[in-house]
Amino acid sequence: MVKKQDYIVAWIEIKGQRFEIPVKPNLVFKFKNGENISISDVLWSDTIFKDIRKGLKAGPETLRRAFDTDDIEKISERIIKEGQIQLTEEERKKLIEAKKRQIINYIIKNTIDPKSGKPIPEQRIESALDQLRFSVDPFKSAETQALEAVKKISILMPIKIAKALLEIEIPAGYAPRAYRELQKVGELKKATWKNDGSLKAEVEIPAGAQVEVINRIQSISKGQAIISVKVTSH
Repeated sequence: MVKKQDYIVAWIEIKGQRFEIPVKPNLVFKFKNGENISISDVLWSDTIFKDIRKGLKAGPETLRRAFDTDDIEKISERIIKEGQIQLTEEERKKLIEAKKRQIINYIIKNTIDPKSGKPIPEQRIESALDQLRFSVDPFKSAETQALEAVKKISILMPIKIAKALLEIEIPAGYAPRAYRELQKVGELKKATWKNDGSLKAEVEIPAGAQVEVINRIQSISKGQAIISVKVTSH
C-alpha cells in the first residue's frame, strides 16, 4: 500500500456499501472535469477497497453485485465521476480559488455593461461575487457556474452576456498575419480579399474580449486597421 501522503481517497456508496480507491491528487481533478487523461494514470493501485485505512478490499463478487462488473478501471471511473473525493481544507481552498478565477475570467470575457457597451472591470465582478457570497463548486465547470453567477450579479448591477461583431479592414502588408490571428480569436464570419491584397473581414468574439482583440489587430497592422464594433446581447 502506498504512503498516505502520496494519494487521496475517492469514494462512492452503492446499495448501502462504501467503496474507496486511492488516486493521484494532481490528476484526479483533471480527470473528473473531463480532461483527456487515462484512468490508469489516475489510479494509485488496481484495487477497490471497502476501507483503505483498514486495508479491507472489496472482492470480485461484491463488486459485481454493486457495479454489475468487476472491471477495476470501469468501476474506478464511476467512483471518480459520480462519487466524492476527500480533500484537506487546504486542498479544497486551492481548488475553489482556482475555479473562482476561471469563473471571473469567463464573466469578464463574455459580458458587458449594457448601458455603456463596455467590458466590466475584474474588480467589480469579484466584488459582486463576494457581496453575493457566491458558492463556488470546485468540481463544476467554470462556464456553468459563470452563467449562474451572471444571473445573480444582474440583481446588483447591469450586466449582459454578449457577443461583439468586429468589421475590420486591413492593408495588404499586414493582411496575411492578421487573417491568421482572426482565425484564432473568434468565429470568422466573412473574409474578402481585395485585388490590392488588403482584407475585409467580420469576426464574432466574446464582447468582453473586444479591447484585447482590437489591440492585437492594431499591433499587427501598426495601427492602420479600420475597425468598427457591433455588440449584441443574449
